[in-house]
Amino acid sequence: MNKRTRLRFLWSILLSIISLATMGQEDSTKHVRRGWNFGILPSVAFDADQGFQYGALTNIYYYGDGSEYPNYLHSIYAEAAYTTKDCGIFRLSYDSKYLIPDHRLSIDLSYFPNKMCDFYGFNGYETNYKKEYEKKGRTDYITRAYYRYHRDLLRISGDIQGELNEPWNWNAGAGLLYFDVGSVDIDRMNRHAKEDDILPDTTSLFDDYVSLGYLRSSEATGGAHPYLHGGVTYDTREQLQNPKRGIHADAFLTYYAGVGTMSDYNNLKFNAAWRHYLPIIAKKVTFAYRVGVQLNLLGKSPFYLNTYLNQLYLQRPVCEGLGGGNSVRGVMRNRVLAPGVAFANVEVRTRLVNFRMGRNMFYVGLNPFIDAGMVVQPYDDVVADPHDYLVNHSTAPESQYRVDNRTHDLHLSGGCGLKVAMNENFVISADWATAFDNQDNGKFNNLYIKMGYMF
Repeated sequence: MNKRTRLRFLWSILLSIISLATMGQEDSTKHVRRGWNFGILPSVAFDADQGFQYGALTNIYYYGDGSEYPNYLHSIYAEAAYTTKDCGIFRLSYDSKYLIPDHRLSIDLSYFPNKMCDFYGFNGYETNYKKEYEKKGRTDYITRAYYRYHRDLLRISGDIQGELNEPWNWNAGAGLLYFDVGSVDIDRMNRHAKEDDILPDTTSLFDDYVSLGYLRSSEATGGAHPYLHGGVTYDTREQLQNPKRGIHADAFLTYYAGVGTMSDYNNLKFNAAWRHYLPIIAKKVTFAYRVGVQLNLLGKSPFYLNTYLNQLYLQRPVCEGLGGGNSVRGVMRNRVLAPGVAFANVEVRTRLVNFRMGRNMFYVGLNPFIDAGMVVQPYDDVVADPHDYLVNHSTAPESQYRVDNRTHDLHLSGGCGLKVAMNENFVISADWATAFDNQDNGKFNNLYIKMGYMF
């Protein structure tokens, strides 16, 4: 399916959904929720990049006397889960605007083990993606682990927000990111593998980058990075989850320090994001979009910090770089890796059905979307196919291994999401997406089942 056909397909979905959303339905705003609300579920999800997720989670909301509904007074979230592609999520978080009067406090403790983390090289299109490199069962140097590396992440964070002059707020926070990275542990992966899943002990793209010097030995093993960040937020939303109107914008600086062997990697990053919510049909259809940028202003940033998208406070547990279910759906996770990146998301959010079950209010909605990402601050020139270059560069000119004029091209994708929400805040999301360029993903169908809206 070419780009024009995909766009026509998405447009037809958009028109049909808007027409459905205009049909009569019960107005859920006349009901309020009071006291404690326990959302306890198995942590069963699916991500095109991380596989099937299994575990347990709970999201506990306290609404008090209901006067602030649909906004909550306190939220506690806990999750323990693993995926079939060897990714783990172990998280405990707290969020409230009422524990400290007139201040929003967010605390997070998370651990994300990942035996097979995605790594597609630097600068997006400047590094070629070859689907055949991941063909299962190959016994030469190419394996399904070629575009993978080992990455464990421990995150501790605390953030506070206070009012400057409504709707302006100040934000400050501190935390620690500890990364443990390296080559895929082939022996460990093969320990309980079936015969057809045995991985040959060969080099990966990560190993090739180390050989070429793109990854210094100090950053190729990870390290600890305490950080401080601060900035301002402009917020006119009428509610936190799926607002019907308003603007939510922020701009902030993050200073990362390097500890021990990472002492040369002190750096200062700048982030800004603009989120806008426009009602098309009151309480039924909302046009929502987000544009953002992350830049490295000063110092050296190790590659794994460039795969982490900074946020003033966490809305989804994993803050991956560009690509995947948390940023550019349909594009492979971490496909757009560079010191500076920009991104955009455009959605039409609908509420098709409102209904009540017991004491709880539910709604079901669909939202077609288009996502985009791009490199704005690239690494120095990199070769398009590192393995071929290492093997053959002595007999071919280096220019043969470079991709010209694509470094700053847009990485585009589109799709549609299904949302099921309880009491406005507990939202189960299922997004289907496809990339518009085969260099961004070798698969047409990519499904992401997660909690909450992406922004």
